[in-house]
Amino acid sequence: MAKQVELRELDVHYGSFQAVAGVDLVVPPCSVTAFIGPSGCGKSTVLRSINRMIEVIPGARVGGKILLDGEDVYGPKADAVEVRRTVGMVFQRPNPFPTMSIRQNVLAGLALQGVRDKALLADVLERSLRQANLWHEVKDRLDKPGAGLSGGQQQRLCIARAIAVSPAVVLMDEPCSALDPISTEAVEKLIVELKQEFTVVIVTHNMAQAARVSDQTAFFNLEAIGKPGRLVEAGPTAKLFAEPSEQATQDYIEGRFG
Repeated sequence: MAKQVELRELDVHYGSFQAVAGVDLVVPPCSVTAFIGPSGCGKSTVLRSINRMIEVIPGARVGGKILLDGEDVYGPKADAVEVRRTVGMVFQRPNPFPTMSIRQNVLAGLALQGVRDKALLADVLERSLRQANLWHEVKDRLDKPGAGLSGGQQQRLCIARAIAVSPAVVLMDEPCSALDPISTEAVEKLIVELKQEFTVVIVTHNMAQAARVSDQTAFFNLEAIGKPGRLVEAGPTAKLFAEPSEQATQDYIEGRFG
């Protein structure tokens, strides 16, 4: 079941450098929220903080709170592994496990959990590939290497892998940046469909993409080089693109910087 994501006074440091400061944002369940802004403003840092992937970076630390339906993912009772199961992640470049088949790629998370029920695994495999709009393209070659698919198919395979463990939230960091226009269109259509069941957050530099797929957009910016990134404003995508509250938002959307 999709969950609400709430950021309260989120700060992120890499060692002594503060990368992000004071982010307050609510991401509604069953919606798509796009993070936009120039390079280096903290979009991906915030994204990776939501499922604690930021912790794999030496020296990184998070302040403030990140809540999933009111539960702090960094709280003393929170388990990082469970957080990452609840909050799935799709990266910029497709990264199917190269030595695994299509079937093994999709079911990798369940295999790590020790699931062995063949009927359940078969059901999850087909359901996840159907949700990723990939089933009809691969159903006759499930035991072929996942790395043998096209770039767009590989990215949809990675999305199928992410949703196979039934997360509540799916994070996507520039999911279309390495794809051709036809593959990008397929992934964008999939993103819109996924919000029926999941809460989706994407980072994108593509303003047209943000306008096409997101319900809400959050604009991040840097005050100056060496300063932390901050959330400038967030709101319904149509309103933010048509009538932004801040001049910096309008300047970025219109391509005056970034």
